[in-house]
Amino acid sequence: MRRRTVTAGNLDEILQATAPATDAAAASPPPPAAAPPAGQDHGLRTEFEFELPRGYVDESGTVHRHGAMRLATARDELRPQIDLRVKENPAYLSVVLLSQVITRIGTVTDVHAGVVERMYATDVAFLQDFYRRVNSEGHTRAAVTCPHCEGAFEVDLSGGRLGES
Repeated sequence: MRRRTVTAGNLDEILQATAPATDAAAASPPPPAAAPPAGQDHGLRTEFEFELPRGYVDESGTVHRHGAMRLATARDELRPQIDLRVKENPAYLSVVLLSQVITRIGTVTDVHAGVVERMYATDVAFLQDFYRRVNSEGHTRAAVTCPHCEGAFEVDLSGGRLGES
């Protein structure tokens, strides 16, 4: 058996090479599905806004606090497993995974592992919890209890100021 080093860059090539063989009739691409009518909402929310506790500071010193994260796909969760940086250091998995699902932070739209690496640990921990809530539970709300009055209520972790939900 031949060993092959796999990187995220050649994942598509490997998936094509390992795809099951099909006959010529089945190999032709399926007809494109009809697009849903414009303005039709299927009720599936795929992108979630957030506000970082501290904020990402870019090279020019600008602080970016507001951003967006999309739902993760199976491919998003599989791709870090073959990343050499993750193989060398399993703790790097969350950096790679977050860099794939964060669509923007402030005006930064090219979010890559280097951006996540330069974030404060508080913000990375927030984003890890946010990822878990969005992808496991399907929402960004958390149940909390007031330490003074013992009243229970929900807060939205996606942002807002103190006292807002």
